[in-house]
Amino acid sequence: MTGKTKVRAAANAEAMAGTVSVNERILRDCHSLYSDPDTGLIALASHLGLSFLPPRKKIFVMLMGNHSAGKSSFINWYIEEHIQRTGVAIETQGFAFITSGRKRESLTGDATLHLYPHFKPLQTFEGVSEYLSTEISTSRQKKFSLVTFVDTPGLVDGDMKYPFDVNRALLWLGELCDLALVFFDPMGQALCKRTLNIVEKINEHHGDKLRFYLSKADEAGGESDRQRVLMQIVQELCKRPGLNKCGFDMPTIYIPNPNKPSRCVNQIEEVCKTIEKTITQTVQSTLNTLGRDCQKLTETIEQKLQEDDETISSNRSARAQGCMFGLLGLMVPLFLLASALFGTIPEELWNALLGKEGAETLAVYLFPLHSLWSLIPADYVVYVFVALAILSIVFVLLAQRCFRTRTTLSKKQRRYLLDRHVYVSEVVLQKKKRLYEEYLKQSVGEHDMS
Repeated sequence: MTGKTKVRAAANAEAMAGTVSVNERILRDCHSLYSDPDTGLIALASHLGLSFLPPRKKIFVMLMGNHSAGKSSFINWYIEEHIQRTGVAIETQGFAFITSGRKRESLTGDATLHLYPHFKPLQTFEGVSEYLSTEISTSRQKKFSLVTFVDTPGLVDGDMKYPFDVNRALLWLGELCDLALVFFDPMGQALCKRTLNIVEKINEHHGDKLRFYLSKADEAGGESDRQRVLMQIVQELCKRPGLNKCGFDMPTIYIPNPNKPSRCVNQIEEVCKTIEKTITQTVQSTLNTLGRDCQKLTETIEQKLQEDDETISSNRSARAQGCMFGLLGLMVPLFLLASALFGTIPEELWNALLGKEGAETLAVYLFPLHSLWSLIPADYVVYVFVALAILSIVFVLLAQRCFRTRTTLSKKQRRYLLDRHVYVSEVVLQKKKRLYEEYLKQSVGEHDMS
């Protein structure tokens, strides 16, 4: 083991043994708040008919450009480990995900899709699945613990045949990744039309993700040669609609080599700063999304509880109406029938059934109805009885219809919603507040926050 390797291994071990960075912990905590199978926001959202996606614990940085543009070399330099093959040939023929982990490992296409469920739609692209791989490194250099690099196939013009639709796959990845670094090689392939066409397509909807760099700048000759190459690339880019931006920026970068000093200005640290800035933006976006999702959940729970309260009130009113119609359907015909029979049944029978006082009381109440019956001609009595029967049936049907109440939440369901509302309001949102405070403490003092 060389001295440099020993130093790097010691640094990795120290980083692994020590506490993780604040940003790393924030992203992990936010991810667990969503993905916990019992109390996670995704499970609660599914119960409420909503759909949430768990936030990523790392950002995805896609590197693209013509072949031999230095994409793999940059990854090796960033993580300080020779994990990706480099050379003048088209070494990267597929998509390689380079991420940090507990031990060095290489995964195949199926394992890659299992590790990154966000990228599972890639398997629908014909031929792509066989050209997916993941390289897991134990490196903790720079911000690698929060970054997953996506090394893409080198792009060339002409008759080069790819085993899959590389343009479509790159455009899809450009939408999903957080950052797209475009490397232009000054050694004759900088103006690869395939690269420019894909960049132009990505720029239509995700121009804020694109960053352009002149890689291998130390091999471009003198300063005048580099300026000429830069001007050619910028002019070609500015010809494309949407890319003719004012103040177009293209830093010159190359992999520093102590054995090969160069007078060329190396802005490779600008790439690291760009990655770090994307990480901080992702942390802020994750915390903001967590707050919005919590608000959406609490509002949805409150709405469901309010709708259930209204349904319960509506059901009570419907049951009261049903009871009223039911009584009318049963009692009105009986009273009318009794009034009709009152005059035909002998008084002695009423006295025997109800007693003298009861019969007299019934006579008082039925007298108005009996008077009405006396006004109806004998030929129409049957029709009146039929009408009364129909009226009774109508009242009974109305009562039956009123008793068809809407379904309400059970006590268990209401208790679950109330518990989840308290959990989101008092636990998740409070944790989000604490995480935001910890994030801000990295930049401002506690007295400013108070």
